[in-house]
Amino acid sequence: MATMRSFPRQLNGTVNISADDIFIAVKTTKKFHKSRLELLLDTWISRNVQQTYIFTDGEDEELKKKMGSHVINTNCSAAHSRQALSCKMAVEYDKFIESGNKWFCHVDDDNYVNMKTLVQLLSQYPHTQDMYIGKPSLDRPIEATERLGDNKMRPVNFWFATGGAGFCVSRGLALKMSPWASGGHFMNTAEKIRLPDDCTIGYIIESVLGVPLTRSNLFHSHLENLQQVSRSEVHKQITLSYGMFENKRNIINMKGAFSVEEDPSRFKSVHCLLNPDTPWCPPQVAY
Repeated sequence: MATMRSFPRQLNGTVNISADDIFIAVKTTKKFHKSRLELLLDTWISRNVQQTYIFTDGEDEELKKKMGSHVINTNCSAAHSRQALSCKMAVEYDKFIESGNKWFCHVDDDNYVNMKTLVQLLSQYPHTQDMYIGKPSLDRPIEATERLGDNKMRPVNFWFATGGAGFCVSRGLALKMSPWASGGHFMNTAEKIRLPDDCTIGYIIESVLGVPLTRSNLFHSHLENLQQVSRSEVHKQITLSYGMFENKRNIINMKGAFSVEEDPSRFKSVHCLLNPDTPWCPPQVAY
């Protein structure tokens, strides 16, 4: 089993990369185009249209008018099943390989991405090195059973970065994943361990290729208590989320440009804090 790496300060100095070197894949489903995706389009995606690709499961002409060829109908099932999620991740992977970009970063439709800090993080690593960066949702490696064929099985343990917080994979490592991830292989690999898409990414990288996860606490999902992220630290984070945690509303605890009623996710307030020149942000707000 590969051991998880803690987040290091630097490797080999700083690498000169820009937002244009990053391929950001946003996984969504048609029923969330209005309730979730429009919020992202109004906030962080509005400043990162060229780097961002939307992977969904239904046609949406309005969305296409806004994002053009960056909207990709995967033709996968709209169900929130293991197979449907892995189907979308397979398309994300293939589109990234086609793009020629240096970094593949996956996020969900309830994530806010701070591109500035994402670029700062990735500039610490050459994209040719084997890098898998993210944050686990578990406090231990996941235990799974690998199906080897001829009814043979073996236990496997590995860390994986939760897709709900987002994760990034260097191009060098992504290319090595090809035998297990390209074309229809990703779906087959997912079925071999019968786990969802983000677990399958971790399985290929850690268990098969032996590359350890580099952990960064700058990625956040709704599976953690987001109240612990302070307003003074918001600008340092890479991803934020919102949702429910232990049956309570789970959002960043911050005063901002909008009330919680106006901005229940807090993404608009976060966006105005990070980008006060945004036309719809109220002027001279005391945060």
